[in-house]
Amino acid sequence: MTMAVNAPRLHLICYDIADPRRLGRVYRYLSTRATPLQYSVFVARLSRRAVEEIAREVDSLIEPSEDDVRLYPLPHTLHVIGLGRSILPEGASLLVPGHDLLDLHNAA
Repeated sequence: MTMAVNAPRLHLICYDIADPRRLGRVYRYLSTRATPLQYSVFVARLSRRAVEEIAREVDSLIEPSEDDVRLYPLPHTLHVIGLGRSILPEGASLLVPGHDLLDLHNAA
């Protein structure tokens, strides 16, 4: 599958924030732009511009010497294996527009 360079793609956003106040601010902001998967882990379909906007906004909310935030672009075809408690009911799949089906298999 050939995708345009600026086409939106799925991103995993995760963070480790040292201060509870900053943690709350980052969580609230990301909740407006992405879907939470776990504590401190979000997924979102983002354009390059949206990634840059999120990076700028989160950078203004964190203390770079104490906090760690990462945005990982994900491949267009993705297979997810979940261990332990699942975020979705057994057998459920997550559909993300513009991406192949994401299968969530719970091995617990």
